Amino acid sequence: MVPTFTQPRYLGGIQNSGSCLPLPNGPAVPEIIQVEVPNVGESISEVQIGQWLKAKGDWVDSGEDLVEIETEKASVQIPAPTDGYVESIDKESEEFASVGEVIASIRVAEKPAQNDSHPSESKSAAANSDEVTPTPAGNAASFVMPAAQRLLEENGLQASEIPASGPGGRLLKEDVLAYVQNQNKKLSPTPPTSPPATPEPRRTVTGSLIADAPSHRQEQVKPLSMLRRTIAARLVEAQQTAALLTTFNEIDMKPVMSIRSKYKERFLERHGVKLGFMSFFAKAAVEALRKFPAVNAEIRNNDIVYRHYQDIGIAIGGGKGLVVPVIRNVELLSFAGIEGSISDFAKQAAENRLQPEDLIGGTFTISNGGIYGSLLSTPIVNPPQSGILGLHAIQERPVAVDGEVVIRPMMNIALTYDHRIVDGREAVGFLRTIKDVIEDPARLFLEL
Repeated sequence: MVPTFTQPRYLGGIQNSGSCLPLPNGPAVPEIIQVEVPNVGESISEVQIGQWLKAKGDWVDSGEDLVEIETEKASVQIPAPTDGYVESIDKESEEFASVGEVIASIRVAEKPAQNDSHPSESKSAAANSDEVTPTPAGNAASFVMPAAQRLLEENGLQASEIPASGPGGRLLKEDVLAYVQNQNKKLSPTPPTSPPATPEPRRTVTGSLIADAPSHRQEQVKPLSMLRRTIAARLVEAQQTAALLTTFNEIDMKPVMSIRSKYKERFLERHGVKLGFMSFFAKAAVEALRKFPAVNAEIRNNDIVYRHYQDIGIAIGGGKGLVVPVIRNVELLSFAGIEGSISDFAKQAAENRLQPEDLIGGTFTISNGGIYGSLLSTPIVNPPQSGILGLHAIQERPVAVDGEVVIRPMMNIALTYDHRIVDGREAVGFLRTIKDVIEDPARLFLEL
């Protein structure tokens, strides 16, 4: 059976603010409800604001996703705790917020007719400079978002000069940034053969681009995402704490490619997923891990922990970078089960909907750099694991078979391992097992 994954929903923390609004047949509820960053994990104290799914002044239904937040492990959505209008957005995209910090507020209201507008929109706009700014009639944008308004003021621009791409004709920060960068390119002179001694500085967008820099030497500063922070920390940890070594081998992919070509249509018709190479390598890895259990083990304090199950992480390129969701108990899954799990994870990664529990607890990892064209690499172990298998691009090249030179589709494979508990003999034997299984895939079904 293909495992399924559901998206947990986190209800933002609620604080009362302002006066109370009586509802029919019930007690009074606060007129303004503040949305806080919820507790999304035991060890997580800070998150990064991702994409706001609603703009200031928009109507939102109770339970409807309001904003995406990124933790160090995954992205989650915070739904609105009540029906009402988005009264304020206190944290912009890419800013950081602590658990429990207020990031938005919602004004409780009854759902309006389709043509109704926010009841306090015009009043609030005059009172608060951070409110959504309506543009004069005839302009391309119907509203200017707060971040966009600040950039307009910093650069001396008018909203009417810039096309709006946001929902409902809203002018977004990205629209202003793109416009300014495009204008900078248009105004940039052709670089002279010898640069002048004192190039004329041109003011660019502050906060994102270095201000007062020459047009041909601009720099953009962006904070590391929570995901990239975690990836960086774990890679440095692996390099500093483990004795990493990499060994290589090569595989003739013709047998697996022939099986895949012969059965891929029937496989898709029966199981609803495509037959890829990864399921063959996952099954081959199970055989190799059983034969060389140290590669599936970990060092825990002064002990070696041997696992008699194979939870294999599969590296997937997601919307925010490379992630490694874990397929549990691969030794118990069929080819269809493995391919189905990979397909589900790939979709969730593309939509930034992987959950923290999807990314922890693996005993071994497979990374396929070949899909990006890599011919050879030394992957880095994901601690506390002791091994990672790197797959590379399939390339036709001449090889010797039975004393004759023939052209075969060949793949380089690499095993990076922790030399503290895995010996070179075991590492070489591990790769040899992978090679034997892939070049003779009938072994998988005959349990040889």
